[in-house]
Amino acid sequence: MIMVEPARATPAAMQEAIRKVVGSARINPGRVKLDLPPLSENGNTVPLTVSAESPMTAADHVKALHVFNEKNPQPDVASFRLGPRAGRASVSTRIRLADTQTVVAICEMSDGSFWSTSANVVVTLAACLEEA
Repeated sequence: MIMVEPARATPAAMQEAIRKVVGSARINPGRVKLDLPPLSENGNTVPLTVSAESPMTAADHVKALHVFNEKNPQPDVASFRLGPRAGRASVSTRIRLADTQTVVAICEMSDGSFWSTSANVVVTLAACLEEA
């Protein structure tokens, strides 16, 4: 019997997934906040909150919040579409993390600019590793 390793994203795959979202636009540091625990005992359910500084007006608002990772089977975790009627640019959820890794959040603004931050998470019990 041949054992096959689960597919995993790589830092390069994560950068490619980010480029598919932002194209050739410059990604600026700041303006977006990523809340993740620095240590997660169970990668099957890691709390995540992404928020961005924005007045959320028709002229100046967050269009989307994107989350990427470098070691899960897929590098793009989630994209949340927002508009000025959202009132605030903040989303919370739980994600699965396959291993200790860096998670990147990107904020897409209505003026076409992109803002980013990242967080490192140590995972003691990995998720996304079920055998087929």
